[in-house]
Amino acid sequence: MKNMLLAIPALALLLLAAHHFRQGDMGMAAAYLLMMGLLLTRQGWVRFALVAVLGFGAYEWAGVAVDFIRFREALGAPWTRLAMIMGCVFLFNLGAMAVMLGKVAGERFERNATNAPWQATAFCLSLFGLGTIRELAPVPMLLVDRYLSGWGPLEILCLAVYAAWLSGKMAVPRHALRFRPRLWALFSLVFFAQLCLGLLGMEKMLMTGDLHLPVPALIVAGPVFRGGGYFMLMLFLATILLVGPAWCSHLCYIGAWDDLLSRRGPRPAPSKTLGRWSVLGRVITLIMVLAVAAGLRMAGAEALVAVILAAVFGLAGVGVMVLFSRRGGMMVHCSAFCPLGLVGNVLGRLSPWRMRVGAECDVCGACFARCRYNALSETTISTGQAGLSCTLCGDCVSACTRQQIGYGFPGLGPARSRALFLTLVASLHAVFLGVARM
Repeated sequence: MKNMLLAIPALALLLLAAHHFRQGDMGMAAAYLLMMGLLLTRQGWVRFALVAVLGFGAYEWAGVAVDFIRFREALGAPWTRLAMIMGCVFLFNLGAMAVMLGKVAGERFERNATNAPWQATAFCLSLFGLGTIRELAPVPMLLVDRYLSGWGPLEILCLAVYAAWLSGKMAVPRHALRFRPRLWALFSLVFFAQLCLGLLGMEKMLMTGDLHLPVPALIVAGPVFRGGGYFMLMLFLATILLVGPAWCSHLCYIGAWDDLLSRRGPRPAPSKTLGRWSVLGRVITLIMVLAVAAGLRMAGAEALVAVILAAVFGLAGVGVMVLFSRRGGMMVHCSAFCPLGLVGNVLGRLSPWRMRVGAECDVCGACFARCRYNALSETTISTGQAGLSCTLCGDCVSACTRQQIGYGFPGLGPARSRALFLTLVASLHAVFLGVARM
């Protein structure tokens, strides 16, 4: 009988769906109907996520009421009864929120309750991020909108649910060790699958229809050559501010290849040689790509010349993965070749995120055999944090049986720091999965 109370939020979602259906917004109507299905689950995050959704619904009803009243006033028609009806709908929506926050909903949605607030946050951040992009972008960014105009909210909802699920899976360190490379590889697969389909004639799979090579170095070199086109650079910098250098271990479409090949090699071990080249090698490639881009611009070179040189550089990077990453078990391409990786590592120091080592660490070396970025050694451990090449991948966290290594964020303990970090990364992963394409 108590579960009958859940009919109240279900009806509130149904009313919102009917409102959007009446307006002809089929995508939003379908999304609200699909959200009703979440009430059938027992996942703890659903409770808080639907509170946020119903809160937005209350805001929608308030806006609708104001618009209707203004319309009636403009016509000189009475509006008191209308205001009372809309007020009741608004209060009913608030009542639905109260039900979801109440004891009955708490008992119903009891699974994974500890991590539920973080999963719900990932859901909301993804929903907000993708919704904002959809509203502000001058062209349709979501594939569903491109093929079925107006149905983008369905894709947004699915990606938001995916972000919540991912945040929950990554919460347990031993699960994160297994899931991160797989989901990272999935992102790269989706990215390049869209690119291949676009090249085969499905132009809607491409972002603008103008082909750009998928070489990370072009994020910094491209604007120098073109004298514009800063979208990807700004996106990269925004990511650095949010999650530090985690772009390189969670969101880079090429980095997933280096990770995959390095895992085919032996267990990683600290390398002084790779440590020296970590800075020097990437400084050389960074100067080289910027100098070449600037030189081509000043020489008035055709775009085809720049594309050929960029392709050569990209293939050289793949060669580094095959020849060195695979043999050494280390991500040599990301740690010693990719110039964007160096930018991420250096600018990542402006971010508050750090991988901290506790004072009780006995330098057992277990984490050394998990770090494929050569960021952990006896020398770096003695400083209390990982080295410059650390990308906050978190693989080392699962290796430490004494819990002496973990994420650090000002004002938060290791557990909350990690939960917040994974929430942000899961949200960015879902957003990038929805909009990242060439």
